[in-house]
Amino acid sequence: MKLKFFSLLAVMLAAAIICGCGSTTAQKVDAETPPPKDPVEEILQSMTLAEKVGQMMITGVHGNAVNDDSRFMFTNYHIGGLIFFDRNLETRAQAKSFAENLDAVAAEKVPLFFAIDEEGGRVARMRHEITPPPSQEEIGSSGDSSQAYRTATSIAQDLKSIGVNLNFAPVADVGTRDTRSFSDNAEVVAEFADAAAKGYEDAGIFYCLKHFPGLGLGKVDTHQDISVVDASRETLETIDFVPFRKIIAAHDNSKFMVMVGHLKYSALDAENPASISPAIVTGILRNELGFTGVIVTDDLDMGAVSKYNDQKTLGVAAVKAGVDIVLSCHDYDKQQKIYLGILEAVERGEISEARIDESVRRILKMKLNLRN
Repeated sequence: MKLKFFSLLAVMLAAAIICGCGSTTAQKVDAETPPPKDPVEEILQSMTLAEKVGQMMITGVHGNAVNDDSRFMFTNYHIGGLIFFDRNLETRAQAKSFAENLDAVAAEKVPLFFAIDEEGGRVARMRHEITPPPSQEEIGSSGDSSQAYRTATSIAQDLKSIGVNLNFAPVADVGTRDTRSFSDNAEVVAEFADAAAKGYEDAGIFYCLKHFPGLGLGKVDTHQDISVVDASRETLETIDFVPFRKIIAAHDNSKFMVMVGHLKYSALDAENPASISPAIVTGILRNELGFTGVIVTDDLDMGAVSKYNDQKTLGVAAVKAGVDIVLSCHDYDKQQKIYLGILEAVERGEISEARIDESVRRILKMKLNLRN
């Protein structure tokens, strides 16, 4: 009996030693294994300041294929994205080839955004190849928000076929009276815009809510000139903010952008248009509504801002306000001025590189979804 007992005890002790050694080894390996690297931080640390500033721009080009001008802009200034217009689009195959070739020429560390305005109705591109979707007003008047979902998924499939990965839609403005809004009722707009957002997400394409804080109360087309909205803060809170607030709270903020318009809101910032207003971009959209994704300006070539601001200072003002991407659609000279204005502002210390890094992190996080 004693022999059996001591034999059993020896086996148990040996097993305990082996288990103990295995545990210690495992703990040692775990302690020596470095934590997984954050791909956003890895890419960010590898970028020059010039590359970072370029990521903060989406621009338009002329021509329907890569040419000397577009090659120069995208390689010299590291532009982060292209917005397509009808001047760039002939056929589905041509458009997709253009996007692929420009992405290859740019050779950036992350893919380019390829954006378009395909809202439906009167704002639709490439009508000779893509059947224009119904206007948002028409969809909203149906009373069936599932139509907004189905239309968004259909638009997304068409856009993906021409190489587009970002649609500057849906319009989340309330009551614009120009067929671009789902409704003049804030809750209806919120419901339909939310359905459209789900459609774009399910179809695997980025989208953009526009034009924060809302164009519904504007009296002048911001393409032409500045317009002042004199509505109270309460009115804006209970009407214009509603669709934006709902979608920001309910959706993954890295899957969509919010575009800030050029209207001036006297109750929010009596001095600056929304797109260059720290009070609106950072104070309200970022801090109060809690949006953590990419904020983009409306086109800085529009009369509402370009008539009253030099392009070199306009981009700087937008970045200071908290914008992540500035949009400049038509003029190469203006695009260069915007880029150089931001770059030089960082170099002289007017804007910190840490501030640039904040925006580029958000952009990189969004773009890494394009690789999945």
